Amino acid sequence: MKTDVIIIGSGAAGLMCAMQAGQRGRSVVLLDHAKKLGEKIRISGGGHCNFTNRNSGPENFISANPRFCRSALVRYTPGDFIALLQKHGIDYHEKTLGQLFCDGEAEVIVAMLRGECDAAGVKRFMSCEIGEINYSPSPDSEFADDAPAGKVQKKKELRKFHASTSRGEFTAASLVIATGGLSIPKAGATPFGYHVAEQFGIPITKLKPGLVPLSFAPDDWKPYADLTGVALDVVVSFGKQVFRENMLVTHRGLSGPAILQISSYWQHGEPLHINLLPDCNMQTLLDEQKGSKKLLSNYLMQWFPKNFADVWCAQLTEHQQIENKPLNQYNDKQRKQIAAALHDWQITPSGTLGYTKAEVTCGGIDTRALSSKTMECIDVPGLYFIGEVVDVTGQLGGHNFQWAWSSGYAAGQAV
Repeated sequence: MKTDVIIIGSGAAGLMCAMQAGQRGRSVVLLDHAKKLGEKIRISGGGHCNFTNRNSGPENFISANPRFCRSALVRYTPGDFIALLQKHGIDYHEKTLGQLFCDGEAEVIVAMLRGECDAAGVKRFMSCEIGEINYSPSPDSEFADDAPAGKVQKKKELRKFHASTSRGEFTAASLVIATGGLSIPKAGATPFGYHVAEQFGIPITKLKPGLVPLSFAPDDWKPYADLTGVALDVVVSFGKQVFRENMLVTHRGLSGPAILQISSYWQHGEPLHINLLPDCNMQTLLDEQKGSKKLLSNYLMQWFPKNFADVWCAQLTEHQQIENKPLNQYNDKQRKQIAAALHDWQITPSGTLGYTKAEVTCGGIDTRALSSKTMECIDVPGLYFIGEVVDVTGQLGGHNFQWAWSSGYAAGQAV
């Protein structure tokens, strides 16, 4: 089959790109090894799809080239996607920090995109295994039509891309890779996009799981393992990045929104800094308790569950030799140490729970190889990369879907 555009990957970015290209009158073929469209859309947001963030902007994304995402985000904004939902009568609501969710099931987003693609004439081939990708110069692109008399002037070389698949052979002038990253293999994640990049000599930045729970060595975490389910409102920081949200204790380590956020920035072997009581000045409060006979662990129970307070105080004894005893038995120096430990609890994870539990993949196609306006490879005309496969990773809260919509739109307007 000959077509104008081949898009590999039927997730959020691929569907947006297909819809936009089809609406421009381009003939589009959408290929995916999965059986269903938009599997990550279906499972996101607890099944209600956190489809964007009202406040999404360049500052909410991680990349080796932080300015790269700016052009696409400006050209297709959260407001543009909201308008699309309103066109289809899809109800939604806003949660904390600008996060937008469907009132109903996430399937309504998939159905909306499917309908838009169908109306634009997009041909879909699902359960389609992709084999080799090849390219060759287009026969009509060797020479300029308006070359001066007596001179041969070459055009910019165009390529035809050939995809061999289990559903036949496909040929197109434009090839869009929208295959996502390595996160959530059960939703169909594969390294296919990175292999295509390597084939064409496109550089890839370092990959790692992002928005992922953090784990600790079993022996180090043993005292906390029985506290599974304890949730605390904390401020967690690493370097210049600071997030205030809930932290959740698990049997293997830490999770919850605050930890998922910081995990994308955390570097292996380095400690996290956690303010366990961000609304208190513990130095002042402890100084006011100089005459109290209440045990430190019992005093902390006004903020923490008893089991967490007991374990935390036991660890304070082990690591700083400050015993859990009545508050009137601490001297000024010890009160200062206790306050510092509560406001700056330093712990060093041993790793993460990996791509199976990660919501995104950090790193990807080096943005220096792409046009920020169109997502086209600078050195391989006609080849585009969009969505999670690119080295642009959003923070938690709908930003990664916004990048999918924006980068898909950018490529869809160019192919």
